[in-house]
Amino acid sequence: MKILAIETATEACSAALDINDQCKLRFEIAPRRHTELILPMIDDLLREADIEVKDLDAIAFGQGPGAFTGVRVAIGVAQGLAFAHDLPLIPVSTLAALAQHFANEHNYVASAIDARMQEIYWGLYKKDDSGLMLPLIKEEVCSPTDFSIPCEGDWFGAGTGWETYSEELQSRFNRKLAAINGDALPSASDIITLAKAAYSEGKAISAEAASPVYLRNKIVN
Repeated sequence: MKILAIETATEACSAALDINDQCKLRFEIAPRRHTELILPMIDDLLREADIEVKDLDAIAFGQGPGAFTGVRVAIGVAQGLAFAHDLPLIPVSTLAALAQHFANEHNYVASAIDARMQEIYWGLYKKDDSGLMLPLIKEEVCSPTDFSIPCEGDWFGAGTGWETYSEELQSRFNRKLAAINGDALPSASDIITLAKAAYSEGKAISAEAASPVYLRNKIVN
């Protein structure tokens, strides 16, 4: 299986290429430079693997939530490549990818991305028997003082929301929170992990069917 993944919904810009379970990643924290960086990253990965886009089985992308422009970059690039080469797409939640990054160390992850306007993008995930982070609630955009709280588990907090609103979030978790990483950003390599499972379950979609997830109507970059 050959899958290319793109993730640009936050300050981090990344692309990953997985060929037969061997994954290569390009990752850079570069706010507002995603349009400039993502295509060269993809070209570099394909050149290193000595393959072309037409040789891929599918293209995965982080569908958000996140910054409006960043989410649009990922879906725009993914759709453009898919249309040109008649390839299926695999949409993956950016919040789920953020949680997946910590699946080796934690069974429960609370993902929080700073959504500006005194809000966070919020999701709660539990690791299944195959090591995949699956959602326990519907992802939401909410105040950092008014969000869904889990009733079980030893939780790990991941994402920029935990850095910006550390006191507010931690105070509501009480003893359920084991640790946090407020610097964590989603990566295309974690998009790959979730996309491979989705592909094997027949969840790939056409380029025409791809759509972003913003979680709110009023958009702020």
